[in-house]
Amino acid sequence: MIVKFALYAVALCSALPVSAQSILVQSTTSTKNAGLYDHILPLFTEQTGIQVSVVAVGTGQAIRNARNCDADVLLVHAKAAEQDFVASGAGVERFDLMFNDFVLVGPAADPAAVAGLTKITQAFQKIATAQAPFASRSDDSGTHKKELALWADTNIQPFPFSGDWYLETGSGMGATLNTGVGLNAYVLTDRATWISFGNKQDFQIHVQDDPALFNQYGVILVNPNACPNVDAQSGQTFIDWLVSDDGQTAIASFTVDGQQLFFPNADPSP
Repeated sequence: MIVKFALYAVALCSALPVSAQSILVQSTTSTKNAGLYDHILPLFTEQTGIQVSVVAVGTGQAIRNARNCDADVLLVHAKAAEQDFVASGAGVERFDLMFNDFVLVGPAADPAAVAGLTKITQAFQKIATAQAPFASRSDDSGTHKKELALWADTNIQPFPFSGDWYLETGSGMGATLNTGVGLNAYVLTDRATWISFGNKQDFQIHVQDDPALFNQYGVILVNPNACPNVDAQSGQTFIDWLVSDDGQTAIASFTVDGQQLFFPNADPSP
C-alpha cells in the first residue's frame, strides 16, 4: 500500500502544471492606463508562456524601484534618465521601443490665448504672463521631466508661483487631468492618456505637433550583476519580443476609439 501510494503521489505531482515563469516590469502610468498592456501581454504570454506583472508609477519612481532590484525590466519614457540608469550599471542595455507625443490641453475659454500656437515654449510663456492656472504632475514622472525641460527652455521658473497659478498635484496623469478640468487649468499630458481620459468636459488640445513634444519610450533589462534576483533570461525574452516584428506589430495594432496611441520604432541595436 505504501508503494502504491508513493507511486500515486508521484503521478499526481507530475500531472500538476508547472508554475509559469513570470517577470516584473516597472513602467509608466501612461502605458498601463491607456490599456496597452492589456492588449500586448496576452499575445506575449501565449507565445512564450511567460507571465508579466506590471507596476505602473511615474518614470522617476519606476527607475528608483528598478535600482532597488524590484524589477526584471524597466519600460519608461525619459531617455536621459534611462541612459544614466544603464551607465550606472543598474541596467544592461537600453532599446528604443515606441513613441507618441505630448499635448497641451486646456479649457475651451483658453484664458492665455494659446490655441493654435506652433511652439510649446510660446504657450508656456503666455500662460506664465497671464498667470493662467497650470496643473503640474510634480511627481518626477517622464511627463513632469519633460514639463520642467520646457519651462527651462522658456527661462521661466514657475516654482515661486506654486499654490498660486502653478498648481503642483504630486499625482499621476489621470488625477492631474481631473484637477486641471476641475480648476480650469492647462495641463501637459501624453496623448495616449488624453485619448483614453474620460472626463474631458469642454477641455481640448490647444498645442500639439511641435517637435519639442516628441515622447520616446525605452526598455531596459535590469542588470542581474547588480540585482541577482533578476530573471535575466525571461526578461530578455520579453525585450526581444517587444522589439521584434511580432511585438512591434502588436504595439502598432493597439487603438482606442480608432486612434493609434503608440508608434513602434525599435532598433535591435542599443
